[in-house]
Amino acid sequence: MQERRKDIRYPTLARARIPAVSEKDAVLSDLSITGCRIRCTEHIPITLNTPYTVLIIPEPAAKISTFALVVESRWIRSQEHSFEAAFMIVSSPPVGTQFESYVDYLAWRSAAL
Repeated sequence: MQERRKDIRYPTLARARIPAVSEKDAVLSDLSITGCRIRCTEHIPITLNTPYTVLIIPEPAAKISTFALVVESRWIRSQEHSFEAAFMIVSSPPVGTQFESYVDYLAWRSAAL
């Protein structure tokens, strides 16, 4: 199945945390300027179409510090030992340059492969 997206989603090795619903880290599966997806082995109590602040902890090789994104949940898949959720990015307060730098890093890394 081919995805039809406006912006390319880049695979990432970052961690993500949604402090409002869980203190555990999830894996940030992919990221673009407009959206992202997280995965983990435990259910996270996320409600559809609800705004959240997600802390993104980039992999050390990116040399970019932790930043926050305001996102809105779009879909959720929950099974016995896996959980996935996708989000639309609403804003990147107030350190948008870190977010943009990380997306640029992911684009560069994807092109180098």
